[in-house]
Amino acid sequence: MVTLPALWLPILLSAVAVFIASSLIHMVLQYHNTDFRRLPDEEAARRALSALKVAPGDYAMPYCSTMKEAGTDEYGAKRKEGPVVIMTVMKPGPMVVTGALTKWFGFVLIVGVFIAYVTRLSLPAGAEYLLVHRVAGTAAFMAYGLGAVPQSIWYEKNWKATFKGLFDALIYGLITGGIFGWLWPAA
Repeated sequence: MVTLPALWLPILLSAVAVFIASSLIHMVLQYHNTDFRRLPDEEAARRALSALKVAPGDYAMPYCSTMKEAGTDEYGAKRKEGPVVIMTVMKPGPMVVTGALTKWFGFVLIVGVFIAYVTRLSLPAGAEYLLVHRVAGTAAFMAYGLGAVPQSIWYEKNWKATFKGLFDALIYGLITGGIFGWLWPAA
C-alpha cells in the first residue's frame, strides 16, 4: 500500500499547479467576471444598507428560522411580494487579496491530501498512469466542483456561474490527475 508521506510531492505540485491555473483563469481568461450582476441602482442600495449598519455575515430576506415559520401566511406574503434575497455582507475596506490567496492555497493543499488519501486507498504502488489519473482526477473534480451545485439548487445561484465553476473543477481535476499519475510510486 502507498503511504500518505510517499505522496507529498504530488500533493504539493498539484496544489501549486491548481493555484497557478486558477490565477490564470481569473486574471487572464476572466470568464468569471460575469458571475455577478450590478443592481439597478447600486448607490441607493449602498446607502440603504449603510444606514442599516449591517454587520458582515450571511443574510436571507425575508428571514425565517423554522420550517413552521416558513409555512405561515405572513412569510408567504413577504416572499410573494419580494424582494427575496440571499446575500453575504463583507467587511468594508480595500480588497486584500493576499489573505484570500493564502487561504486558497491552504485549501488546495488540503484537497491534495484528501485526494492522496482516497487514491492511495484505491490503488497499489505501480498502478498505471491512466488509472491513477482517473481516480485522482475524479476526486479532484468532486472536491473542487460539486459543492457549488447545491447553491444553485437551493439558493438559486446563477447556474451559468455554477457551470463555469464546474468547468474550472474539470481543469483542476485534469491537472491533479495528471500530476498524481506522473508521480505515482512504482511497485
